[in-house]
Order: sequence, then structure tokens, then C-alpha cells
Amino acid sequence: MVTYRNDNGVLEVRHRHEVIRIQAWGADSVRVRAAQHRIPGTSAGALGDAPPGAPGEASGGGHIEFSRTGACLTNGRLLVEVTFDSSAAYPEPLIRFRGPGGTELLAESREHFWMPGARVFAGNASGAYEIHQQFAAYADERLYGMGQRTHGRLDLKGLALDLVQRNGEVSIPFVLSSRGYGLLWNSPALGRVEFAQNATRWQAAQAREIDYWVTAPGTPAEILSRYADVTGHAPDLPAWASGFWQSKLRYRTQDELLSVAREYHRRGLPLSVIVADFFHWTAMGDYRFDPAEWPDPAGLVAELRELGVELMVSVWPTVSPLSENYAELYDQGLLVGTGQGPEFHQTIQDKGMAVPMPVAFYDPTNPAARERIWALIERNYLAHGIRVFWLDVCEPELNPAHPGNLSYYAGPGAEVASIYPRDNARLFAEGMARAGQEQTVLLCRSAWAGSQRYGAAVWSGDIPATWESLRQQVRAGLNIAISGIPWWTTDIGGFHGGNPGDPAYRELMTRWFQYGVFCPLLRLHGDREPRVPTGYAMTGGPNEAWSYGEAAYQRIAAALRLRERLRPYIHEQMLLASRDGLPPMRPLFVDFPGDAGAWLAEDQFLFGPDLLIAPVLEPGAATREVYLPALPGGGAWVDAATGERHDGGGAVTVPVTLDRIPVFTREGAKVLDVVR
Repeated sequence: MVTYRNDNGVLEVRHRHEVIRIQAWGADSVRVRAAQHRIPGTSAGALGDAPPGAPGEASGGGHIEFSRTGACLTNGRLLVEVTFDSSAAYPEPLIRFRGPGGTELLAESREHFWMPGARVFAGNASGAYEIHQQFAAYADERLYGMGQRTHGRLDLKGLALDLVQRNGEVSIPFVLSSRGYGLLWNSPALGRVEFAQNATRWQAAQAREIDYWVTAPGTPAEILSRYADVTGHAPDLPAWASGFWQSKLRYRTQDELLSVAREYHRRGLPLSVIVADFFHWTAMGDYRFDPAEWPDPAGLVAELRELGVELMVSVWPTVSPLSENYAELYDQGLLVGTGQGPEFHQTIQDKGMAVPMPVAFYDPTNPAARERIWALIERNYLAHGIRVFWLDVCEPELNPAHPGNLSYYAGPGAEVASIYPRDNARLFAEGMARAGQEQTVLLCRSAWAGSQRYGAAVWSGDIPATWESLRQQVRAGLNIAISGIPWWTTDIGGFHGGNPGDPAYRELMTRWFQYGVFCPLLRLHGDREPRVPTGYAMTGGPNEAWSYGEAAYQRIAAALRLRERLRPYIHEQMLLASRDGLPPMRPLFVDFPGDAGAWLAEDQFLFGPDLLIAPVLEPGAATREVYLPALPGGGAWVDAATGERHDGGGAVTVPVTLDRIPVFTREGAKVLDVVR
């Protein structure tokens, strides 16, 4: 026997021990929660405790109706049906989502016609469960998002993806479907999703409920807007952040870093940010400069600011047992705990260590830890004028990689591990707010749903310096944009390796720069040859704009000047990203959902509404095929290099040289004068 009731605007369904609650959650959207016996009182997910809307507003405004065989909830363009087939051997409530006109968007499907059903709870004595949620598969469906991955695909259909944070693999469990809906799996538990041909199945190894959100407003752009409404909008990008960021593996001293900034100024090259990377500290967890190498941080910041440059400082969440703060953080329970074994989760050769030694991580899910760590950051960095932070290794990077063995303030690692990077960004965003500072950019190696609200900018991790890696970055950047992160970048040239004296690598570096100009953030970084083992003495090979020979330098300098001219246009797009959740770098289908070819274009993208970018992704390329979507009213695309007009709705093949990549603008767009 199944029962339905309207609980103050929430459709509640009960069957045996299971309770399902379906609630309007933002325009054209619903949140679905299901559990055994009762819905948990708290959630570590991204949706908060109440739907978006005015304070005191009812539960989202959905309309509920009952029938002889089920119930339905309607919220705007989205209809949610719950049916119960009493003739089945083991019947259970099944949920179906419909759009306007009754079109099926998504429907639950049973794992087996007999049992189990569409929602599976395999319990244990702790009250947590192994959870499965299964939906039907659709042969014509294309799926996008899910954070940032290294599989080199834009369309995720047919893939199985781990729901776990890793270096280069950012797990944000939001997917946008070509069928007209978006779905957020609102669980930070370790798990897996399978976008298979016979079913779509979400799985959590240990969780206390099924919790997901579905939206169906009509277009991809509206889906992204609804998603930002419920998980948080990015702030407006600070004016300084749209320029060029200079970094190498490590500048070892204050004088070395200043000499690089001065050389950019001498050459008349644009520079907005320069980075003091890892091992600038006395010990991991001290969160302060080593005075032997950085004797005057305030003076450093002041000189850089006179040059129009911000200093970014790398802050790792690792705490060495040799740190002056370790004992306090350990005794107060502010470090990440362990289910079994010592409370150390990584090894590295930090200062004061003769060999690599274990280090711990602070726990940003703990409010007390956020306050204590920020106090150190404020005293030792912000007080010197430093307001830009690089939150590296914030998956966190574990050795061994067993996040399920961790114990957080927010809960067992198996249930909440994915929120670490989000709450690490939260630590800095809340700290800056308490200090009366404007929101800054936090360069993060990982993120989760909602990280964007804290000013998290993601880069694609420690990637290889190869053409294959460059090809992967194009898809990775577009999928993380779909996942709600509008601020994104790569290590231009890749991170691992690259010989500045090799002509073949110089070509790759040139093409990567030409692509990077049209990424939301433009940042050069990498561990160039000659490379040495990881440790406090490492510095990496040269990695400045002039490090790659005169021919490459001229092309890189041209790319930097183009970026400088583009900055007003970029900030126009960033305002839209903040207001509407529309990322500046996006797949073609976001703007052209009615163009079938736009859904198939995987290696090109829009940069705002008026620029179409086709990176050169092969060495020695002489031509490039570019798909141009059909423009409303029969407008044309203009090749910025030649001024040639092309009708949309098909592919064109254009010649390329080492001096530029194919860039097209909408006919009549003002930005043509910037990029021509």
C-alpha cells in the first residue's frame, strides 16, 4: 500500500519503510529526497535548507494533484508524476519527469523487472546505506557537465565516472541533457555514475539518503541559470583578474620573483598577477614567508602594485608535524581525522626534513578550523597586502588515495569527502568578508557544486605537456563551465615537462597560448625541464614569455596584447556569468540549441556571444575545419583574419598559420575590431 499526502506544498510518498519527498525548488525545478524511515535533518549538499525565494515564502510554489493511481507535482514547465503499478510482483512508486506537452524528459527504471527497484538502499548498522538511483536511458540523449575530467570527451553518454576528487579530475555531479533537463546529484558521497546504453545509474558507497535536483526550464542557458540560482552565483570577476598571470614551478626568493616582474615591465608586456608558489614558507602549516628568502613581503607587494601586478600566494592545506601550529591544530581537533591508522594523509619533503615525511591536512568542514586557519592567513599574508590566494592540493591529494578512510567534522569521508574543496574556498571567502575585504579570486585545483559562490577559479591540474593533453583541455574546460564554474584556466603549455629549447615544444606552447587567450583566465605555469624530484629545493626550468625563442616570443607577446585588448569584452561576459550563471566560455549548443550540429562540435567553443574560437590542436596544421552554427535571421560569421563572410549552418575549412588560430565573430559585432 502506498500513501500520498500534501505536506505544506511538499509531495510526500510513503511505501513500507521508504519515504520520498518531492518539493518545488526554484523555478521549473524540484528537489527529490528519499530515505528509509525518515529524511535526515541535515545535508552536506549544495542546496541548503530551503528553496530559493523570499524569506518566509512557502515551499517553492508547486501545485499537487492526486489520482486513483498516483500523484503529481507541477512547478512551472516541469511536471513530476509518481505512479504505482499494483499489478507488479514487487510494486514500488516510480517517478517520471515531463516537460511542456507531456514530453518525457527523464524517468526512473527498475534495476530488474522483479527486484530491486529504481531506488536501492543496502543498509548497515550505522544507519548509512549503499545507494543506487536508476533512470531510463535514451538512445538519442547527449550529456554534458560532471565537472572536469581527463577522458577527452565532451558528450558523456556511454561513460562511467567515479564521484571522487583527484588531481585533474574535478567531480561536480551536475549533468545537462540534450533532452532539456539538468540534474544535480546532491550528494558529496564517494560513488559512481554510469551513463550507459541500457540505464543511467547513480551510486553512493555510503550515504543516508537519495537527494537530487531536476530543472527543465526549456533551454541550456536557462538550465544553467536555474542551477546558479540554487547552488550560488559567482561574484563579479575583479578587474585585475582578467589579465595575464605569470607563474613557474617555483620562484625561490623575493629577488628572483621581482626580477621577473621588472622584466615584463621593461619589455612592455602586460602582466596582472605573479605567483609565489609552494615552499615559500618556513614549514607547511606555518602559513608565513620564510624570512631568509622573502625578507620584506610588504615591500614586495608595494613594488608589484606600483607595476600594476598582484602577488598571488600558494596556500596548501597540509600541516607538517614540524610546524609551529601542528600541536595546537591536532589537540583542538582541527585536522582531518582517520578511520584507521595515523592522522597523516600525504608525504612530501618539506623544509626541515631530510627525507619525505608524512603530513596532515586541516579540516575546512569544521567552522573552528576555518576561523583558526584564516587567523593565520590574515596575520601573515593579508596584513602585508596580499589578497589573492592559490589553494593548491585541495582535493585533498591523498597518499594513499583512500578518501573513505577519512573522518571530517561534517561526517565520515565516505559520505562527505567531495565537499573538501568547496569548504576550503569557503574558509577564504568568509575570512575575506570578515576582514572587510572585497571578494577575491581563489585559484583551486578542485571544486564541488556551489564552489563558484566563494570565488573559486579552477585550473585543470598537473597535466602533461602534450598535444593530446591540449585537446583534452578544450573538452574539460567546456564541461566544467556547464557544471557551474565560470572562472577556469589551464597551465599553459601543460605542467609536467616541456623543453623550452625544443622547436616542437615551442610550437605547442604557441598554440596553447593562442587558445589560452580565450579562456576565462589566462595563466602560464609548469614544471619545465630540467626537472628534479619533488621537494623544497626544486625550482623548475625557465617559464617566462621570453623563454621559448624569439619566434615563439613574438607570437606569445602578440597573444598577450590581444588578451589586453579583450579585457573590456571579457568583463562584459563576466557580469553575465555573475548575474545569469552563463559561463563566458561555453559549448556552441548553449547559444544554438536548435542547431543539431552545435551539439556535435566538441573541439571549438563560444567566448561570449560574439566570438567563436577554433583552437589548433595538431602540430604542423595547415588548415582547420570549423563548424559555424546558423545565425538567426540569416546573419553571417566573419573570419577575423581575412574578413571573409560565411553563412552559418555548416562547416568551413580555413587556412591557419603559426601566427593565429581561427577566430570568427558575428557579423556586426564590435569585438571584431579587437580580434581582427
